[in-house]
Amino acid sequence: MSAVKVMNKKYMQWEIDVPIFRDPIILRQLAIAIGIPFGILAVILFIVMREKVFTVYTLYALGLISATFLLTYILIMIVYGGKYAAGFIIDDKGILNYTQKKQAKRNFIINVLTVVLGLLSRKPAAMGAGLLAQSRQTVFIKWKKIQKVQFYPKSKTILLRGGFTEKIAVFCTEKNYSQVEEVILQRADNVVMPKIKH
Repeated sequence: MSAVKVMNKKYMQWEIDVPIFRDPIILRQLAIAIGIPFGILAVILFIVMREKVFTVYTLYALGLISATFLLTYILIMIVYGGKYAAGFIIDDKGILNYTQKKQAKRNFIINVLTVVLGLLSRKPAAMGAGLLAQSRQTVFIKWKKIQKVQFYPKSKTILLRGGFTEKIAVFCTEKNYSQVEEVILQRADNVVMPKIKH
């Protein structure tokens, strides 16, 4: 489930498998990334059809939205076993979040397929999505770049925000959460004392 490789105050490294559909932080990010766009689309459809009888096309559109959610869920469960295989390295320079090797290989295949299919279908958005996803396999934030920190002791998670595209959810184990929290509070000294959430 989780493997702590190295653990001391100067250098920390561990890997952890996080259940995608049970972790509140991941669910919130999914809601923002997927729920908001499709939610706006559904609202627009309801407004447009407010004074009219629902047509076959409206039901078809809503059916496609529902099918997309269902297929995404099935894909994640089949390909990833419903888990995000994350790894973290903390040293004197900053925090690195990486995808574990096995899952990184699967991500690479899916991202390449997305780019190729986007190229063949002449859809730049699909190509961009594949390239962007591949570039996010590893994310590193320097200590001096961290601008906001949020602690979630209950779920053993710490959210770090740097620049516009720099954001890491640090998923800790039961054993190392307190130590990781202590290191972050010491190192991210340019951040005002963050509010600890429960």
